[in-house]
Amino acid sequence: MVVSDKTKGIFWMLVSVLGFTFMGIAVKYLPRIPTYEKVFFRNSVSFITSAYILYRKKESIKVAKQNIPFVFGRSFFGFVGMVANFYALENLTMAEANMLNKLSPVFVTICACIFLKEKVDKKQVIGIILMLIAVVFVIKPSFSPEVIPSLVGLFSAILAGFSYTIIRYLYGKVKAEINVFYFSLLSVICTFPLMMLNFIKPNLFETFMLIVGIGVSAAMGQFGLTYAYTFAPASEVSIYNYVIIITSMLMDYILFSTIPDLFSFIGGFIIMATAIYLYLHNKKKE
Repeated sequence: MVVSDKTKGIFWMLVSVLGFTFMGIAVKYLPRIPTYEKVFFRNSVSFITSAYILYRKKESIKVAKQNIPFVFGRSFFGFVGMVANFYALENLTMAEANMLNKLSPVFVTICACIFLKEKVDKKQVIGIILMLIAVVFVIKPSFSPEVIPSLVGLFSAILAGFSYTIIRYLYGKVKAEINVFYFSLLSVICTFPLMMLNFIKPNLFETFMLIVGIGVSAAMGQFGLTYAYTFAPASEVSIYNYVIIITSMLMDYILFSTIPDLFSFIGGFIIMATAIYLYLHNKKKE
């Protein structure tokens, strides 16, 4: 039986969803371990994996002089955004943190329009407005300190938008593996001293969760995403990335006995409905 490239792309996107879902579970399962320590282990596995791939392919890690500021910017925004995302995962339900994280395509569209001069049509503008309305339902703005984790989660999506916009700019100029290599390297270098300031020695179970639950699962999610977009265009498979909102809700309920409140449910519904609306619109445009 011949499997189409689109089917392969969907399969790898769902593998990515599982990987990032497992990573989120591990992050929440380790309340004793500081955020920077979790981020260090998450990126250590990605750094070793990307370095090994580059070594096997005999690829040079040299970057053209004119691209260095952009590679650094992608790495820096990606790193700070990841720390913010881990903080949101630790302090919100997994579903709420992932709802906010999945707003990053909105900020990619806005940044691409501003910095890359890409055109946005009326229906895409409507989609952006709907997504921003969803933000209000998920965050539930107030002057209470309880809103801080939600704002940090939104901040992670904004920074991811900057990072992905730079990746789009670097397409064809810098290979994906090199981008991952430098992003992971910067993250490891930045988190190591911060981790050592408040290092908590993990027990055997925590070590397993740091290496496998966070590190390996995140690598599984990252490479699943890469292979998904290798086999099929983003317009064909990106919609399946939003399945993580559903898997997160299930894991929240099964493992942590928590569910998002009614406003977050409404926000999540708007996000998924708008994602489907934009998916169908983009397919029609093509």
